[in-house]
Amino acid sequence: MSNLIGTGFNAGSDDGELATLESDLRALADIGCDTVEIAATSLDMIAGGRIIQERADRFVSLVTQFDFRYTVHGLVSSNFMDPVTCRYQIDAAKALAVLCDRIGAGILVQHSGALRADQIAERADADAREREALFELAEFCKPYGVRIALENIFSTEPGQYRQTPSEVAATVKALGHDNVVALIDFSHAYLESTYRGLDFRAQLRAMAPVAGHLHVHDSFGRPQGFYEPYFPQESTALGIGDLHMPLGWGDIDWQDIFSELTFLPDTVLMMEIGRRYRAEQPASLETARHLMSLNAARNQPQLAAE
Repeated sequence: MSNLIGTGFNAGSDDGELATLESDLRALADIGCDTVEIAATSLDMIAGGRIIQERADRFVSLVTQFDFRYTVHGLVSSNFMDPVTCRYQIDAAKALAVLCDRIGAGILVQHSGALRADQIAERADADAREREALFELAEFCKPYGVRIALENIFSTEPGQYRQTPSEVAATVKALGHDNVVALIDFSHAYLESTYRGLDFRAQLRAMAPVAGHLHVHDSFGRPQGFYEPYFPQESTALGIGDLHMPLGWGDIDWQDIFSELTFLPDTVLMMEIGRRYRAEQPASLETARHLMSLNAARNQPQLAAE
């Protein structure tokens, strides 16, 4: 038996309306995935931290037509270290937690924070600010049964303050709250490890014991730097940046990783491989299910011993 309970792909809206989300959901149902992560903030459902009920009702009506297990991706711009917008972000995240409850989603993804190079005065309190915000949100999420999944991100500009994957894990451990887990984004960890000269696999090992959600997509771990592609496909051609490629297109050793690591119970293997790769999604889904089987086999002796 594996602690991994499902796999699938992310979905969202291209224009803030439900029609493009519906199209995405129907395509994912057709290829047979069991779990979908919805980019809820790609839809106009929250204004100033308040839920727009009419739009939220239509959203709930749509997604509950499908037999998916859902998780929800919160603000892609989320950053609880930012002193200017932190309060607004907490309010929006609380609204998202309510939406999670309405569609039966047990995970709300929150990106780990960062500060710009020029925010020197804010650095001393950055980690504490993030922890306090996460605790407030976790307490709010408790009655809804929603877990916040704190995702490791990679450095995006010179001089930026950002936690490494192992430091994200330390934040989750320090909080010690049942409604906060770590989210391993493997490609993000690969990029940050290359950028900082860290041991990629050691960073994954540090996160795994507190990881309750996974983001899986392939890359070569080559930081973007100052390279600017004309077409997004040019970054893929060079193997540079956060590519979100189908599994097997990059050089991450997925089989070895999933044969080694153990994650928390009820963890979803979520592939952030979008509609640009619709033709390749079925093959990635097959690969992900194989990885789940490997992980189950890896954990079998441990379960038998218990």
